[in-house]
Formats: sequence, structure tokens, C-alpha cells
Amino acid sequence: MVKSIEKNSLREIRESLMMSKAELSRRANISPLTITRIEEGNPCNIKTKRKILLALGFKITDKHKVFHIVESVLSKKP
Repeated sequence: MVKSIEKNSLREIRESLMMSKAELSRRANISPLTITRIEEGNPCNIKTKRKILLALGFKITDKHKVFHIVESVLSKKP
């Protein structure tokens, strides 16, 4: 099974702005659980990325500052 892991700097940027997950989720209009999943490296869709960027005060063109290259890893099937 292939699992995608997205490298991102979301947690570091959010914490540098002294912003909680709850505050970011309110500003971006997404659930705190979604923030947690993204910070753990799970993929998210373009709309969610756009909401997060704008909630953090970034421009859409700054997406590379928060979201990086996607990696695929093989995971063992149980």
C-alpha cells in the first residue's frame, strides 16, 4: 500500500504566530482535527490549503512557504 505524506511547515508557522489550533481552525473555517491531520503530514485538498494560507495571513502565491513536496511511502498492510 502506498501512503502519501505531505511535508509542511504549518505547525512551526502557526506556533511562531502564537496561534492555537482552535484559533486557526476558526479563522480558516475548518475543524481542529483537520489541522492536526495536516500537521502530521496527511494530505489535504486545494480548498483547505487556500483557507489555511489566508487564515495565516499569507498570499496564495506563498503556498511554498507552508506546503512542500509530496512524498509517497510504502506501508505494510496488516
